[in-house]
Amino acid sequence: MLRPALIVAALMLPLTAQAETLYVRAGHLVDPEAGRVLDDRLLRIEDGRVAAITAWSPPPAGARIVDWSGLWVLPGLIDMHVHLADVGQSANVLEPLLHSVGEIAYIGARNARTTLNAGFTTVHDVGSFRGYANIDLRNAINRGDVPGPRISAVGGYITIPGGGGEVTGMAPDVTVPADMRVGVVTDAADTTRKVNALFQNGADSIKLIATGAVLAEGTEPGQQELSEDEMRAAVAVARARHSWVTAHAHGAEGIKSALRAGVRGIEHASLIDDEGIALAKASGAFLDMDIYDGDYIDEIGKRDGWTPAILRKNLETTEAQRQGFAKAVKAGVKLAFGTDAGVYPHGLNARQFKYMVRYGMTPMQAIQSATTVAAQMLGWSKDVGALSAGHYGDMITVATDPLADISTLENVTHVMKGGELVR
Repeated sequence: MLRPALIVAALMLPLTAQAETLYVRAGHLVDPEAGRVLDDRLLRIEDGRVAAITAWSPPPAGARIVDWSGLWVLPGLIDMHVHLADVGQSANVLEPLLHSVGEIAYIGARNARTTLNAGFTTVHDVGSFRGYANIDLRNAINRGDVPGPRISAVGGYITIPGGGGEVTGMAPDVTVPADMRVGVVTDAADTTRKVNALFQNGADSIKLIATGAVLAEGTEPGQQELSEDEMRAAVAVARARHSWVTAHAHGAEGIKSALRAGVRGIEHASLIDDEGIALAKASGAFLDMDIYDGDYIDEIGKRDGWTPAILRKNLETTEAQRQGFAKAVKAGVKLAFGTDAGVYPHGLNARQFKYMVRYGMTPMQAIQSATTVAAQMLGWSKDVGALSAGHYGDMITVATDPLADISTLENVTHVMKGGELVR
């Protein structure tokens, strides 16, 4: 059954309507829009959005006040690369086949709550093996059925048969369920049909698997899979629907082909070359580089017996990706915060911040990558990623200065979404 597409405004509703005015006292307000910290501020929240920010002065008698005067306050964080409605990565490459649609729904609800509690109030969910599971999870959160971040969802992956977006490695007699193959395409015309179907079923944007994958058996990260014509077809449909496309692309040629096709963002970009960096800069595209993952995969993969092919591919891409990230920072390419959470346990997303600083970003740039830059990539800059007037009252606190030690973001003390305290 087709799910009707939802307008963006409906997707962005807070958990509950806010009739009450709320005042928040911020001891140190980190402002990523201006790249500065303002001390002792008062934020007035009305109907779930920031109405005004002023220097601290006592609010009206009887007003509801949240006192964070001893804390650093930031906009809610944004992760542009998560997989909430799926099982986590394991040694069993066929694990996704072992869980029903209903079980995935419960797993997704747990992952969403964990992610929100970690301070990520908005995410881009870039794919579920069960093709519409992340769309269903988004809808459940928007209805208030389960707690979780604001989700921009892509549905299933657009991928070639047996490509990086498929469950692979099974015996020939194993049948993959149809809902796990909703985005499998064979040519440009088929791509047009499948992308339209994803939008008709409620997708916000589209995720292409342009190259092979580290974690998919039988595929190679450096090998291009979707043709440029197929990617152009997807971009054309998205633009006609006032939406956009991001591409999983490790290999240098696949990255450049996706950029020429008009995608807004590149996921991973592990083997990007200088030409690809220049093309991303010239086109205004975003790079979303998950530079923490390699260490987790190497450590846990060796411990738990992940396949030799996965461990090899991880080693071949990890350091190259980090060097490419450093080059992209120096070149001034737009870099959005994206972690591939689901490869490692949800809730640990903030571990990536210290890697971004280690490989060339200032702490403020790293924070901006997960706030203002990520919001721009989503097309949601008017609503999330900042705490100026008009934005949702999505905010987090930490106990120490994140500009002095970015790793403090791994220990969020309070979370607010739409003016409602989550923790």
